[in-house]
Amino acid sequence: MTGTAEPLDPSRALTPVAIRVNESRVRRGFLPKLRRVAAKVPFAGEALAVFLAARDPATPAGAKGMMLAALAYFVLPTDAIPDVFPVVGFTDDAAVIAAMIALVGANVKAAHRERAKAMLNAMSQNSG
Repeated sequence: MTGTAEPLDPSRALTPVAIRVNESRVRRGFLPKLRRVAAKVPFAGEALAVFLAARDPATPAGAKGMMLAALAYFVLPTDAIPDVFPVVGFTDDAAVIAAMIALVGANVKAAHRERAKAMLNAMSQNSG
């Protein structure tokens, strides 16, 4: 081992195995985590819209793979900047979501965003 990190290969995020693993993580963990942190996360609505787009049968498989990879990163309990740190804890998650939206955001439709807004409103009413 030379101590040099192997370069990241984005194509690995789109392998069938990686997509299944990410889909499972997101299915189990996304909504519970979002319910816990929505009030602290300024990108909660966009993340929820991405989640809905990833579940939409009309979304192309490649876009779904990228969406699931970004959402799985959000769900992971360990990441580059731990989420327990106020203010900065979610900046890495926001950057991952923003990068994914730059790549495949055209697949997040107005209907996904409208439904996400309604779901966040319902979450905030049920939490208070």
